[in-house]
Amino acid sequence: MKVAVIYNRESQKVINLFGQPNREKYGIKAINRIVNALKKGGHQVIALEGDKDLIDNLEEFMPRALKGERPGMAFNLSYGIQGQARYTHVPGILEMVGVPYVGSGPLAHSLALDKVVAKMLFAQRGVPTPEFAVLDTPGFEMPELAFPLIVKPKNEAVSFGIRIVNDEAELRDAAGVIFEQFEQPVLAERYIEGREVNVGLLGNGAALEAFPPAELIFGEGGPHIYTMEDKKRTSGREIGVQCPAELTPALANKAKDIAVKAFHVLGCYDCARVDMRMDADGSLYVLEINSLPSLGEHGSYVAGAEAVGLDFDALVVRLVEVAAARYFGTPNPPDLSRRRSDPKHAAFAFLTERRDRLEKLLQEWTGVGSRSDDPVGIRLAAQRLSEQMSDIGLRLVRELTDERDIWTWESPAGLAGGTLVIGHLDVPVNPQLGMEHFHRDPEWLYGEGVGSSRASLAMLEMALRAVKHVRRLNRTKLGVAIYADEGRDCEESTEVLRRACAEAGRVLVLNPGNAGDRIITTRRGQRRYRLRVEGKALRLGQAGRSAEVMRVLYRKLDELTGLTDRKSRVAVSVSDIATDAFPMRLPHRVRIGLQLSYPDQAQAVAMDRAMRGILRGGGVQWDLVMVSDRPPMPERKVNAALVQRLKAIAAEWDIPLGTDSSLWPSVAGLVPESVPVVCGLGPVASDLYTSDEAVSRISLVQRTLLLMQCLLDG
Repeated sequence: MKVAVIYNRESQKVINLFGQPNREKYGIKAINRIVNALKKGGHQVIALEGDKDLIDNLEEFMPRALKGERPGMAFNLSYGIQGQARYTHVPGILEMVGVPYVGSGPLAHSLALDKVVAKMLFAQRGVPTPEFAVLDTPGFEMPELAFPLIVKPKNEAVSFGIRIVNDEAELRDAAGVIFEQFEQPVLAERYIEGREVNVGLLGNGAALEAFPPAELIFGEGGPHIYTMEDKKRTSGREIGVQCPAELTPALANKAKDIAVKAFHVLGCYDCARVDMRMDADGSLYVLEINSLPSLGEHGSYVAGAEAVGLDFDALVVRLVEVAAARYFGTPNPPDLSRRRSDPKHAAFAFLTERRDRLEKLLQEWTGVGSRSDDPVGIRLAAQRLSEQMSDIGLRLVRELTDERDIWTWESPAGLAGGTLVIGHLDVPVNPQLGMEHFHRDPEWLYGEGVGSSRASLAMLEMALRAVKHVRRLNRTKLGVAIYADEGRDCEESTEVLRRACAEAGRVLVLNPGNAGDRIITTRRGQRRYRLRVEGKALRLGQAGRSAEVMRVLYRKLDELTGLTDRKSRVAVSVSDIATDAFPMRLPHRVRIGLQLSYPDQAQAVAMDRAMRGILRGGGVQWDLVMVSDRPPMPERKVNAALVQRLKAIAAEWDIPLGTDSSLWPSVAGLVPESVPVVCGLGPVASDLYTSDEAVSRISLVQRTLLLMQCLLDG
């Protein structure tokens, strides 16, 4: 499991430093001991400061979980940075963003920190606690309590401001210090002369376990209370811990019972330490409950765990197990990968246990340069891909491969009548753009071609390895076709792709998904044209009958783009213009790129005829050449069953999935009308073909799961 150890030590990353600052800190040595214990327990661990960057850091370390996937967990050690009820700050954040965590929730921490409210609840529920009074202001009236008294801040922990007072003068002096330093009311309670006993607690509900009581052994000199100076080891004396304490079995059991009741009264979770005093008559009184017990190696909580056979490493791991049992129902859930009788769950476990590997694959692919205009890079990328397919167990289909622009592999069961998965190896990008290296934020993964090409390659490999892992690859009819001329409108791969699609029983195209978690069921076709216009080379202002090429062209282009009709779903636009001109002359030759978007071939033919009809006359020569034609992917009834199956898989795993149409063409238009096809099965992407291209992190794993489960269907 991924476990984030959250603490507060040095960071002051807040919007403003405002309010009462935190005075409690875990030592770096103690934090490292906890991290190392969790690593020894088999967990993947990171240590994070509990500051304003916490949410982003958590999301990067443990992205949103899939349905059925155990999410990561936080091991909360945070005392907070500033303000009131500081113990509640990090648990409140974790509650808000949905991250499970070890320890009590915000409410229990808040009640435990407010010593007055806690004592009121104890008294109401029959938990013995010393009589007390609250001093609100420096000019307080004397409480009706007999001296000696012990005073402490109302809302602080770890012995801050604690002091024994024996008369009114000492009381007013000690209270004045608290008013000044802590800016909060003062709790004054009857001092219990006697022994100090702590009881550690571990667990929840009926499984809550009380450790043997531990007694604090005070050294010579100083009061018989545990002061802040003692905890910082600046008091000049040693405070020892004896566990089990020398108590009769009856007293030990009574202390445990009181501790358990106090734990339940405040609604604590997982762990706590209840501090008590025992007078000469053997009466026990609860002073406070520490809802975030120290895991310092010399502390009474650790000593109590050792007394029941839990060394430090085992205690830390057990805390995670206890929290896991509270959240997930069992501290040691069954390993889904062992459920060989259920391939879909075994494959799911394979994927979720390797989410980091999926992103690592994507990072590796993003570092492989194979732009559409880079044949050397494409060849090297193809070698890498071929090695992966061979390692997975797919064989190359020679008759559907040309080793330059397209490669096709099939499973041992063959492609015929099975699932064909199509992706592309090249990165269609403006060659003037610099290469964007892989990087991430909590929600998105960035890098060159990460959405247009690389994410699909990573998810394809992981899905295939999952199918192999559950021993279904050899008997699944499956093919993979990867082409490398997407940036050249599939000029070379088209015919091979047509033949491969004709052999398949269904086709899944791994183009990026649309925003809103949508796959593509219809796409428009697109034609590219090169228009050449040539006339006479004229001087500026030259009189005569010859027409200026640019003036004639602009009028014609206005007519051409005027053919765009939303109702008919056709559009004509200019993509680029380049001119030739002699020195001191107006342009006499112009080269124009035109694009035509259309819904069906009949419309394409009609638009072609209309365009050529416009490009006549004007005193110039016109030459219109169609460079490429990418056919549309029309709506087809045969797709209904495939789309419904994908939606059923998505619903089972709680993956958002809708359908959409697209203006952009894809190789899905090459699939025969009798073969079911879905496009846009790749992860949801943004800013395609730009330096800001990105894919959604959660969509990457969701779409990998969707592809994997679809392949398992056969």
